[in-house]
Amino acid sequence: LNTAGLTMDETERAFRNALEAGINHVEFHPGVERDGIARVLRNDKNIHRNSLFLTTKVETNWENNPSPTTAADYVRKQLDRDLSVLGTDYVDMLMLRESPDCAVVQTMWKEMEREKEEGRVRSLGVVNYCEGALKCLLSTAVRKEKPSVNYIQLHVGMGPTSAARAFGESHGIRTFAYGHLGERARPPDDTDLILGNPTLRRIALDHSKTVEDVALRWVLQSGAAASIRPTAEFILGRGVCTDPRCNEGLKASSQAFRWQLTYAEMKEIDALTSPNSNPTLFSSPGCPDSFFAKKRR
Repeated sequence: LNTAGLTMDETERAFRNALEAGINHVEFHPGVERDGIARVLRNDKNIHRNSLFLTTKVETNWENNPSPTTAADYVRKQLDRDLSVLGTDYVDMLMLRESPDCAVVQTMWKEMEREKEEGRVRSLGVVNYCEGALKCLLSTAVRKEKPSVNYIQLHVGMGPTSAARAFGESHGIRTFAYGHLGERARPPDDTDLILGNPTLRRIALDHSKTVEDVALRWVLQSGAAASIRPTAEFILGRGVCTDPRCNEGLKASSQAFRWQLTYAEMKEIDALTSPNSNPTLFSSPGCPDSFFAKKRR
């Protein structure tokens, strides 16, 4: 479950719906999304912590140009707050956002490795790391612990293997994908293009599925893990979880492992070139063609 852009109430609703659908991995931001997760953990005594996989992120705050020492402090402070609010002793995964300052990334990662050694984090990942950012991190992290995953955008039209994905996977870093229906970050609207794609609509009809189902199945069958939003109603940082659509959307997504695309269908979808996008679109200006790099031009 991806709670990006949901309010506290919507996050709580989405998490409950996800658990009901059999989805027990939730990925959230610190703040209102985390607080919505905490409500469920605090109020539902039938939920066992060891049955859940909780994933959160830590910001590098690159916009404020912090020193490596200052940035390293963000890790412990953020984790202290997250664990306190969630009422748990650990999170299952902590993911580090990207920064144009290589020293900041390396210093923060070292602190994250320390947190893992102390048992407050079970695994480590990164968010929106382009090839250059991964090279920076791996130049020191490879001595101790590499990221388990790189959390990047992946949807139909981008092809199954971007440079960032290929480089990461060649170093044993698995791709964790978000945005299988697009991000609606800039025109043309990638979500509308995906939902209206005639190839996907035909394949969906052949399987008695929806285009949303086909788009998600393609990501999974390409070998990536996937983070799913409750519905397709998402636009640049704002999600929606209103029942019954929220509940229905999560139930449909939970069935993704119960069917398959054929080899021919996978190849046909692999060949689609629209809508194309940057897998690390939401990186800092340190990654080429990111949203923020283009805003600076």
